[in-house]
Amino acid sequence: MTIKLLSVASEIYPLIKTGGLADVAGALPGALAGHGVAARTLVPGYPSVISRLGKAKVVRRYDDLFGAPATVLAAQVAGLDLLVLDAPDYFAREGGPYGDHGGNDWSDNWRRFAALSRVGADMAEGGLKGWRPDIVHVHDWQAAMTAAYMRFGPAASVPKVVTIHNLAFQGRFGADIFPRLGLPPQAWGVDGVEYYGGIGYLKAGLVSADAITTVSPTYAQEIRSSVHGMGLDGLINGRVDRLHGILNGVDTDIWNPAADALIPKAYHARALGARAGNRRALERRFGLEADGAPIFIIVSRLTWQKGMDLMVDALDHLVGMGAKLAVLGSGDHPLEGALLGAADRHRGRIGVQIGYDEPLSHLLQAGGDAILIPSRFEPCGLTQLYALRYGCVPVVARVGGLADTVIDANEAAVSAGAATGVVFTPSDPLALHGAINRVVELHRDKPVWQAMQRAGMRADFSWPHSAARYADLYRSLIAEAA
Repeated sequence: MTIKLLSVASEIYPLIKTGGLADVAGALPGALAGHGVAARTLVPGYPSVISRLGKAKVVRRYDDLFGAPATVLAAQVAGLDLLVLDAPDYFAREGGPYGDHGGNDWSDNWRRFAALSRVGADMAEGGLKGWRPDIVHVHDWQAAMTAAYMRFGPAASVPKVVTIHNLAFQGRFGADIFPRLGLPPQAWGVDGVEYYGGIGYLKAGLVSADAITTVSPTYAQEIRSSVHGMGLDGLINGRVDRLHGILNGVDTDIWNPAADALIPKAYHARALGARAGNRRALERRFGLEADGAPIFIIVSRLTWQKGMDLMVDALDHLVGMGAKLAVLGSGDHPLEGALLGAADRHRGRIGVQIGYDEPLSHLLQAGGDAILIPSRFEPCGLTQLYALRYGCVPVVARVGGLADTVIDANEAAVSAGAATGVVFTPSDPLALHGAINRVVELHRDKPVWQAMQRAGMRADFSWPHSAARYADLYRSLIAEAA
């Protein structure tokens, strides 16, 4: 029997993306199809989504969805079966999905994502003509209230899965919005939406879910601690029997160095020499000197979580070791300024582009020697998986999904041909310096370096493995609810 899945997400690649959530929401449905799961995904109707819909069918209308009219549209886009919440008052705005161009959160985010969640719960209850989901899977705080609306409404018996992509983002709002959420009085309280005197959207989803998943096994363990639990570790430990760590995957059609139209020279693990053409293009693009020194890359949000303050402090050391660095990312303005200042001081050795550019991210992975990911915490991480696929050696902090996916180049792993990267102690400046030193040394030993590249390129982190875990979870929850 084919499982009918409703997925609810606030972004989805290739229509709207701010981070890894979009990649997962866009890639997982196709992978699930091979495991007997037919997915439809409900997403907000941002301008970038509406503009791609083409022929769309109106499947539901709301005259008053938290004070604004809205329409649900059904469409097929980029191989995805979409349901789009077209609510111009909420989503037809210039800026990002969650805030304006200045980085300020939209003041009505509570209403915008309550609307998305309310519609998700309505779809779970009544479905569409000829279609009703067997299970609902929601992603992060922006969609987590779907589970709460279901739990306290007619769709309570439909199984609910909530995935935590990053526990640092919880969707916390004042208690004054509770009367406007359309929930019954019993939804208030520690077993409902109340969270430290206010309302927590993610907390409400976690306490309402039939299963909680995170995007790597190690992160599933980390969030049970007070260090990484972000105030929710008590709840998570109380529901540990419902907690599952399922590693994210890579869309191997999009991230395939042998057939990537976004890079100058395609290549594969048995023809690593072809990467040289990408390296030269990368040096030109970032104004780096053309020499044989290792090129480190960073493709990241420039934030404290990502350890970019540690990275800024290590830049002079990196250049002093004779290496080069190319950076693509945006985030905290002081960190952006520090990186740009370093690029000005070290012309030809450091190049920085502020912003995000999908084609350029492919060139960085295809032309760089090693990617630096010094995160303080990292639920899964996708850039290290892309790097492995492209023969760009990951240099990662031992946290979350980074610890699950990169094999450190210690003596035993190198001898066995299993090493795929360099792993170091998180939040430790000296450990980061040591990791840079190790990369420079390993890069000089071409046979060992190429063996690491090939081992990484052979590693299989494609979506079918992860999709099988999700499909098994869905089936167990459906059987439990029967």
